[in-house]
Amino acid sequence: MVEDRASHSGPAIFERIAVLGAGLIGSSIARAARKSGAARSIALCDHSPEIVTRARQLALADDYFVSAREAVRGADLVVFCVPVGANAELAEQVGKDLESGATVSDVGSVKGAVVAAIKDWLPEGVHFVPAHPVAGTEQSGPDAGFASLFSNRWCILTPPENTDPEAVDRVRRLWSAFGSNVEIMTPEHHDLVLAITSHVPHLIAYNIVGTAADLEEVTRSEVIKFSAGGFRDFTRIAASDPTMWRDVFLHNKDAVLEMLGRFTEDLTALQRMIRRGDGDGLFDLFTRTRAIRRNIVDLGQETRAPDFGRRVLDEGDKGQ
Repeated sequence: MVEDRASHSGPAIFERIAVLGAGLIGSSIARAARKSGAARSIALCDHSPEIVTRARQLALADDYFVSAREAVRGADLVVFCVPVGANAELAEQVGKDLESGATVSDVGSVKGAVVAAIKDWLPEGVHFVPAHPVAGTEQSGPDAGFASLFSNRWCILTPPENTDPEAVDRVRRLWSAFGSNVEIMTPEHHDLVLAITSHVPHLIAYNIVGTAADLEEVTRSEVIKFSAGGFRDFTRIAASDPTMWRDVFLHNKDAVLEMLGRFTEDLTALQRMIRRGDGDGLFDLFTRTRAIRRNIVDLGQETRAPDFGRRVLDEGDKGQ
């Protein structure tokens, strides 16, 4: 489907955005920038010629590149949309080609390691405003993106100390134009929060799906056959991009290990309740956690509608 190039009449926030990486998030940024009119022109780059060809077929941008160095020239905003482990190499590649006064950002779900990987490769006069849009699906590739992916989702900015306030404000306005709610915090605080809200849940999902598949008493066909329960929801996030999540765990290991330690302690307490037949303790725990789920819905981060068959994105939405 060819992208809708219509945009609102408001002034552009950036003259030219260079998006490095045309996966789910990168292609969604290109779509959202087009739809919102936040940039006058969009450059899209991916190291895979096949992905670049597909992005061109989808008309996601104005210009397309395989070379990141060529893509960033003339851009006043450059967004790294690559796995966390690839940031240092990418920053080294493009550092000397960045325009003076340009802003560099990213979309990684780890921030401390990203700041350390990128900042030293940026020349004087280039601003650095790391970002993490807390949005996504288990799908990947340029076809998976859609303009409303960031709508009513949080985007966390983690600018290093002494970052130019105007650069931070422009990145904030960009994500607001995409429909995001924007929060600013330190990289260290971000990594601790995301370890429990995102990283550890993914790790548990990968683990429990692997455990179920390895059980000798249960054939794979039976696991799949009866997966309409909780196992189905674990398999959804366990289907996420393995490269991205490998890098997340390796680059946020301290916070992840701390949260895993706490989780292990709580799991041990839960085992003790079950062993002792502590029905009151189990009921109190489940009541408290149910209330947390309801709070997530009340904050607009999920819908109250049942999704036992899982909601399917409207095809018109995916094409935006």
